[in-house]
Amino acid sequence: MDINTLINELISYGLKKGLLDPADTTYTVNRLLDFFHLPAYTPVETPNNRELCEILNDLLAYAIDEGLLEDTSARRDLFDTAIMGLLTPLPSVVIKRFKELYDRSPKDATDFYYDFSKATNYIRTDRIARDEKWTSETEFGMMDITINLSKPEKDPRDIAKAGQSKSSGYPACLLCLENEGFGGTLTHPARQNHRTIPLTLDGENYRLQYSPYVYYNEHCIVFNEKHIPMKIDKSTFIKLLDFIRQFPHYTVGSNADLPIVGGSILSHDHFQGGAYEFTMARAPYEKEFTLADFPNVRMGRIKWPISTIRLQSDDPAAIADVSDLILQKWRSYTDEAAFILAEEGDVRHNTITPIARKRGDVYEMDLVLRNNITTEEFPLGVYHPHPEYHHIKKENIGLIEVMGLAVLPARLKKEMADLEKAILEKADLGALETTAPHAAWANEWLGKYEEITAENLHRIVQDEIALVFSHVLENAGVFKRTDDGFAAFDRFIASLS
Repeated sequence: MDINTLINELISYGLKKGLLDPADTTYTVNRLLDFFHLPAYTPVETPNNRELCEILNDLLAYAIDEGLLEDTSARRDLFDTAIMGLLTPLPSVVIKRFKELYDRSPKDATDFYYDFSKATNYIRTDRIARDEKWTSETEFGMMDITINLSKPEKDPRDIAKAGQSKSSGYPACLLCLENEGFGGTLTHPARQNHRTIPLTLDGENYRLQYSPYVYYNEHCIVFNEKHIPMKIDKSTFIKLLDFIRQFPHYTVGSNADLPIVGGSILSHDHFQGGAYEFTMARAPYEKEFTLADFPNVRMGRIKWPISTIRLQSDDPAAIADVSDLILQKWRSYTDEAAFILAEEGDVRHNTITPIARKRGDVYEMDLVLRNNITTEEFPLGVYHPHPEYHHIKKENIGLIEVMGLAVLPARLKKEMADLEKAILEKADLGALETTAPHAAWANEWLGKYEEITAENLHRIVQDEIALVFSHVLENAGVFKRTDDGFAAFDRFIASLS
């Protein structure tokens, strides 16, 4: 297609998706002409049924042919984001629409905003569709597994050029408000099509956005307008409860505030949530307890692989008070018999991953007890995936994994395909580079199955990966699911009284 046809297709797409007001059509066409260095434009009849990714890919091809764009993955992403930025309404327009819909229904507002974020290609739905996802039954319920294939691989040419450039330090990180509308660099993604929604949580200014690589439905990020470090304290609990008061159809939680057990961006205060029921939310109470000062709060440990206390009440202030009590006790709690050390010198080890949700009029808070101590045997963390599982999951267990959704590395796609092929061909699993790391694991479970065929092997591998994930969560549990572990958990509960 020629460039006139492509511009017309893009304009038609913008009108169809509500990104453009008809009154802004000519203005936007002229901006596109300027962007592509074109002297004129001829409107043409075009089919209005192609996906946005197809239109953008053809526009990128045109730009490459005309010498406007170097054909590398980073340059392509910068270029097509700039194109979409020309169609994306101003922040004030998006915020006004969100508020209008929120007055009608919080869900209507988030439905609009999620669809908008996909329509602008901020959420690249064509890439997310590449992720391999499945669910498998475990002792703790149906686990969600994702092999993340949506993030593009870096081009060596981009890496080389990025290494020669100096960082401006603006925006300070990927979560900062200054990303909104930012043109991007080879080391920082473009965000001309990015819009955020202002929120007030416990009197502080936050912003709502969606993750560009959503791992689950409406995977949102709630970030502080200030670039300040993450910190778990009573205010954190109040803010999480305030958020679900405003958006009762969402779950929201915070990564812990320490390395190893925390998230990937500890330098910027933020939460994550979304419209998704994680397996953790379905975990039942396993043993309940009471605190005399809080008769209106139901509390107890739940049946979950990673040590968790659940609180329920129709009084969010009471939940925040109990959460703070548990946090303060846990921060200073040591039980050498259970290898729980609160601190070593000036280094503290205990913290909490909190998760909030609402069930009708009842507020619910899950408090996941975390510890980031390391030893010579476990240099990456005692309460971290153990070495025997690193062939599947070596990365930190953050908020999303804690709730029962595994985010696994892209390398597993090929490695598992090679493993399945080798098993069916009865090859030596230890002899191949891609299957050798998985050989001991596969040989453990192969004998469990009476018959392994080309039809059932892929499902078997998926189920065995899910079992590894459940074991990884157990590794991260500070109190093990044994008689000794339950007794140690009870000792901590007793310390709260």
